[in-house]
Amino acid sequence: MVIDSLDINEKEDGRSDPSSVALLEMELEDGPRKQDYLDVEKQAGDGSRPRDKVRSSRARLTLWMILNTVATVAIVFTNKAIFDDPSFRQSQVAFATFHLFITALTLYILSRPFISLFVPSPTRLRPMLPLATAMCLNVIFQNLSLTYSSITFYQIARILFTPMVALINYLFYQKSIPRNAAYTLLPMCLGVFVISYYEPKSTHHPEAEQTSMLSVILALTSVSIGSVYTVWIASYQRKYEMNGFQLLYNQAPIGGVMLMVLIPWTDRLPSVQTAPVDKWVMILFSGGLAALINLSQFFIIAGAGAVSSTVMGHVKTCAIVALGWIISRRPVTDRSALGVIIAITSIVV
Repeated sequence: MVIDSLDINEKEDGRSDPSSVALLEMELEDGPRKQDYLDVEKQAGDGSRPRDKVRSSRARLTLWMILNTVATVAIVFTNKAIFDDPSFRQSQVAFATFHLFITALTLYILSRPFISLFVPSPTRLRPMLPLATAMCLNVIFQNLSLTYSSITFYQIARILFTPMVALINYLFYQKSIPRNAAYTLLPMCLGVFVISYYEPKSTHHPEAEQTSMLSVILALTSVSIGSVYTVWIASYQRKYEMNGFQLLYNQAPIGGVMLMVLIPWTDRLPSVQTAPVDKWVMILFSGGLAALINLSQFFIIAGAGAVSSTVMGHVKTCAIVALGWIISRRPVTDRSALGVIIAITSIVV
């Protein structure tokens, strides 16, 4: 599972991290609002602190941001490498289940009294079922999109989260955004349209064969489900007065159990004896990255402001797109590059 799929930074205004994964990430983000999160120690210093402690706090925050960025980029490429193996391509539900349980375990440990980074807020099972179902669908379709697309197309398509969430909020909740902000969404959509049109037609590089009309359909489906899930998160947070960590603490184990029941009917699990050992190592590594992303989010939310969070999200997106393009050895003259440039420029400027 990709971190942006379980991104706990998603907020009421629908802005989320475009990258992404663990889990439920993807980068309309003003950055997380600190007061929405409980029992997280504030990392940035105040005027009463000695100057050396303030510097130390800033250094720790910078380290957590670097770790989060590296882990988010790494988990996308690690998961892509796993899904490129035919033995694991038909194990989408099992892989999503593994990540959800990793997320649940991580949050459980971080909520224990000896760590106490947040206080759990248990709720009844029934109200959580619709949200957990949306979360499961979000994770699975993200993985399917990554499996059957190039990394560049996968990440660029996720930029549509911003305009899609804004559209859902406008149609169903009568929440509008400033006109100037709405204008900035147009080049995002244009860039994704251009790369969606040219990517399946490209034949200049081997990886282009991975992106087809099926890839486009899966990407758009993933974005649509993820956008609904993002809006629902905001609704649940208001209704049950929970922060993102508390809500995910309730969702993750429910989603994991729901998917685990489906594995015998949906997946064709690889044989432990015949599957490559390095793929099993990658799966464990992916789980570790998911745990690291969850942990680092606590300290970033506590210490980073809106600008820092937004910049970090842009860095993740640009890094994934650039590395994906370089690894695929695509020529700069590839017509898909025009869509990439338009889309990236629209989120950075």
